[in-house]
Parts: sequence; structure tokens; C-alpha cells
Amino acid sequence: MRAAFVIPDARGGRLELRDAEVPTVGPHQVLVRVKASGLNRGEVLYRRAATKGAPFVSGVEFAGEVSALGEGVTGLSVGQRAMGHSNGTQAEFVVCEARALMPVPANLSWAEAAAFPNVFITAHDALVTAGGFKADENVLINAAPSGIGTAAVQIAKALGAKAIIGTSRSRTKLDAVKPLGLTHAVVTPDEPLGPAVKAATADKGVNVVIDTVGGPALSETLKVMAMNGRLVNIGRMGGRMGEVDMDRLSFFGLKLIGVSFRA
Repeated sequence: MRAAFVIPDARGGRLELRDAEVPTVGPHQVLVRVKASGLNRGEVLYRRAATKGAPFVSGVEFAGEVSALGEGVTGLSVGQRAMGHSNGTQAEFVVCEARALMPVPANLSWAEAAAFPNVFITAHDALVTAGGFKADENVLINAAPSGIGTAAVQIAKALGAKAIIGTSRSRTKLDAVKPLGLTHAVVTPDEPLGPAVKAATADKGVNVVIDTVGGPALSETLKVMAMNGRLVNIGRMGGRMGEVDMDRLSFFGLKLIGVSFRA
């Protein structure tokens, strides 16, 4: 089979198509013939950081047809359309754990299905598992037009969020997210976040924050959080370091939660 290998280099890894053996399926595993594979910012960063070590196949999410089932696998069949998460997915075949596969809905193309697992699992983990979201709560999503952001908007809407507030530096991008369920848009830094959140939540603040911006947004975000609010940080696209008002954190019982998909 053909696979996209990351070849480590002192100047940063480079991609190269190479021949490779079709992986062997083991117990509780599934072999999938890949039809499409997603490409995330994470893969780009890992490629750039690959300055030494052995070559490896890129990719973490995919969609394709089930080709073979390992011993003990139930609920799946050969030929079934499936999407999932694994390592080395930018190849013609990939092996993954059966529990990491999901059926592809009939209305999704291969490309749409391949772009689903990573961002939606990450967003659900952040909003529900880590953030403890409950119906009728207010949600703030920093960088709402991002992959994680658009997934979080849709999940929040599906689970009954009251106000879904999104930030971005682009009005055009925020307008594109509104049909997905965004109820309020804030163009930063042109529009102050505080008054916008106050108006959107009837001065109650936001209960859950899904943040991929990081340090530069931290100080202002803490100011708009409700009592016992939870901020879940997934990414740090704007920077790793931010300022924390410890009084605000303490008096409002706020929680700062860090999550990592790979962890």
C-alpha cells in the first residue's frame, strides 16, 4: 500500500509517499480501507517538530470501508462505512481498535466523515466530560470558527445550551458559524467581550468556556464567567502564558481545566 510518511529532518519533517506493508489486524481490531483522512493543525505541528527519529505515517482520523475484522470484534461487518481515530491514518489501509470506530451517517461524504472524529470527540470531551455542561447553561466558545469551535457550537446546540457566544477576529467567519447554532457573535478585539456577554446572558455570565486561544484571552474571559464557571482549555493558538486574577478565581469558584486529546 501507499502511505504518507513524515521523514524527520533537522529543518523539520517532510512528507513523502512510500510503499508500506498492509497492517495486520489483531484481536479486537479492525482493518479499514481508507477513503479519506483528515488533516489537523496538530499533524502539521508534529511534522514540523520531527527533527530526528524514525519515519512515521502521518494522520490521526479517517473514514473508509471495513476490510477485515479481528477476533472478538462484534457489531461491525466487512464492507461497512466507518470513521474513526487511530495513528498513521494517511495511508491506503489502517488498523484501529474496534471501539474507536463509528458508523458513517448516510448523509456524509467520505471527506466530511474523515474530518469528523478528531474535532467532535475533542469538543464533546471538553464541553461535556471536562466542562460538565448541562442544558440551559450559557457557553462561550473562543475562536468559534475553528474546527473545534464549530464542533462545540453544534454540540452545545444539540444538548440544549441557552446562549452560545462565539468570538473571532473575523465578522465574516462568525456569520458563517451562525447557521450551526451560534446565538451571539463577538468580533475581538474590536468589540469588548464583557458587555456582549452581559447582554447575551442577562448579566449572569457564561457557565462553560471552550478555549483554543490560550494566554491572550484568559484575563478577559475570566471576567465574564458565572459563579462556579468552568473554563476548558484545548489549545493555545494565541500563546501559552496568560494572567489570572486569583480573587476572581476564588470568589466566583471558577475552575480552569486543561485537556489534551492525545492524553
